[in-house]
Amino acid sequence: MQFKKIAFFVISATLLFTGCDSKEEKKTEIEKKVIVEEQTKFSLTRADLQTITLEKTKDGMIFQGLEGKVVLLNFFATWCPPCKAEIPHLNNLKEKYKDKFEVVALDMGMKNGNLAPKEKIDSFINEYKINYIVTNSEENFKVADVMGGVSIIPTMYLFDTEGKTVQKYVGIVPEEMMESDIKKALGK
Repeated sequence: MQFKKIAFFVISATLLFTGCDSKEEKKTEIEKKVIVEEQTKFSLTRADLQTITLEKTKDGMIFQGLEGKVVLLNFFATWCPPCKAEIPHLNNLKEKYKDKFEVVALDMGMKNGNLAPKEKIDSFINEYKINYIVTNSEENFKVADVMGGVSIIPTMYLFDTEGKTVQKYVGIVPEEMMESDIKKALGK
């Protein structure tokens, strides 16, 4: 009699737990994952109308044409006060580590579903005397997604000379902290 009760309980529990499984929900999660994983290569339009190609790897990002450099991927918007405040620091670091360091800034300031006009980006670059790469492309948002999503700007990722992610920064970061991380990424 005791065995029948235990067997009944085990069978009931098994049916209860397997009966609540939503295969449709799992299928949707798998489809979403496949969509994100399908695109690993991105061509971003720079402000100077050239393109820069990025390729997501399992442990970082490869920047075509910037191999061997430490790269700071900067998600920003032209209307963002902390983003504007960090520009002089990024300019200083770019100048200080000229041939060993590059900043690639991705404009995330889409308004009403439209990218900022080229003239606005050019004006912004001139006003703040930006000396690094600025991109204004719909692909910027796909890169943000593949990096795990960017919900706060500025958000930055630092990659070493091999393209491995070294550091993630959210919000404004002191120049000295970024410089220390750049030195580490350069092996100094």
